[in-house]
Amino acid sequence: MPLPQVCHYNSPHFNERPPTATVDLIVLHAISLPAGEFELPYVRDLFLGRLDPASHPAFADLAGLRVSAHFVIDRHGAIHQFVPIALRAWHAGISSWQGRENCNDFSLGIELVGDEQHPFTAAQYRECARLCRALMARYPAIDAGRIAGHSDIAPGRKWDPGRQWDWPRFRRTLPRIRHIDLEIA
Repeated sequence: MPLPQVCHYNSPHFNERPPTATVDLIVLHAISLPAGEFELPYVRDLFLGRLDPASHPAFADLAGLRVSAHFVIDRHGAIHQFVPIALRAWHAGISSWQGRENCNDFSLGIELVGDEQHPFTAAQYRECARLCRALMARYPAIDAGRIAGHSDIAPGRKWDPGRQWDWPRFRRTLPRIRHIDLEIA
């Protein structure tokens, strides 16, 4: 049974990974819907395929979009899982990492609720580090150098997690996390 600190949802936006794929990358993203608003319902609805594009003028371009992530970390640090880690979430789009195309095949996607205008919260740094450590324990090929931003795998096309994500702070937090008590599926 899942522990209460990870809320589980069932996004329809995933498929099987290629049989030869080895998960060895974590990709950090940032999202706010609409821009500058940090509540979870619209993000959740987008990843569950039920966002009503008429509910906000900014959502017209999102009609029919099929996107997801394995996890979302909200501003309070709550972790929400949308796709099982063994499956391929549709988070990276057209992407490349160290010469390998199609990062969805071999990566795990973590969305942080935020934007380029507001700093991320201490709870997000802590829980992102805790989640990454749990994923690194599950997938030993992932080390701190194999955690990248969406902007790193899709330069010029994507900006996130953006200038507000303090990579040195995150990398300092990552090794301090020792106790990992997350149940991820």
